[in-house]
Amino acid sequence: MKKHRKKSINTLLLSLLLFTTPILKAQHRADQQKLDNESSFSMILLGDPQGYVKYDINQAIFDLCTSWIADNIENLNIKAVLCTGDLVEQNENIVLNRAMLNQTSKEMWEASSQAFKRLDNKVPYIISCGNHDYGYKHSENGITNFPDYFPFERNSTWRNTCISNYPNRNQKSSIENAAFEFEDPNWGKLLVITSEFHPRDEVLQWALDLVSSDKYINHKVIFMTHGYLTNGPEAKWIEKDNYPLSPGNAGKDIWEKLINKSPNIELVICGHTGDGNQKFEDNVSFRTDEKANRKKAYQMMFNVQTLGGGWEGNGGDGWLRILEFMPDGKTIKVRTYSPLFGISPSTKHLAKRTEAFDQFDIVF
Repeated sequence: MKKHRKKSINTLLLSLLLFTTPILKAQHRADQQKLDNESSFSMILLGDPQGYVKYDINQAIFDLCTSWIADNIENLNIKAVLCTGDLVEQNENIVLNRAMLNQTSKEMWEASSQAFKRLDNKVPYIISCGNHDYGYKHSENGITNFPDYFPFERNSTWRNTCISNYPNRNQKSSIENAAFEFEDPNWGKLLVITSEFHPRDEVLQWALDLVSSDKYINHKVIFMTHGYLTNGPEAKWIEKDNYPLSPGNAGKDIWEKLINKSPNIELVICGHTGDGNQKFEDNVSFRTDEKANRKKAYQMMFNVQTLGGGWEGNGGDGWLRILEFMPDGKTIKVRTYSPLFGISPSTKHLAKRTEAFDQFDIVF
């Protein structure tokens, strides 16, 4: 009888434990994104982040963007993260103009560095330094704190992907001018080349020599630079950058000296230009041109820093682009998405942009 009672008590205790202990499950994402084809891979495009870091209250949005990318590396088969530059509002300044920021340059560099730290040793991120990343306030000269906050050794994934670089304006070895190689069974070999803001002739020649060489002439190439296209539906090459930084080349010169002459640059990505009116179509642009070899060059500008309330808003509402490289080896599906809206069931219906200028295909 005693033995039977003990067994009954043990059974009761086990039942209570099962009913009172929560069953552990994987986190249920509010709006997790998926590839259209499980054999695709993706690259994530971030616009100019200066608006996120110049106010301390905005910095969490940029942290959310890079956290979301880190969380989706496997889910979206992310091979690289591309950023159009302007990591800070001012490169080397301690005097605060409170009408436009509340952070010193050091605090802004630290904020950008911290956001990208979430991607270190997980995925290569490739940055095209912008005009705000040079000089004191606005590219008065070629000094930059970028190599100090983004040394090559901080991200181990660069070791196996970076295949060439060119010294920066201070003759320092830096990933301001660098080329990264990727390989995919369906796409073959790809190069992503990034350049300093207002790139010098020797930088453009380095890039042209690289893509024209026997080793890389059959690669598909994406070229990134900060300033290249104007914003809005009537995208044009920028003819002149009104900054003291010299020598260098604006968009039209970059086209003539590099893109048009290249055998295999098929996509150009930039940021820089935009409009404070908060219309999405005025903060992006796209154009296609035929090069000298009769191949097409697709050119895309993405800079959303004013879409969260204007120049002094929240920095861009978390908008980024998912570039899905389809398994046909020639099609890139471009989608515009915001982790800021997507993270909550209450706002996930706002997380995807579906206008023609937000969601489209590029076919090499």
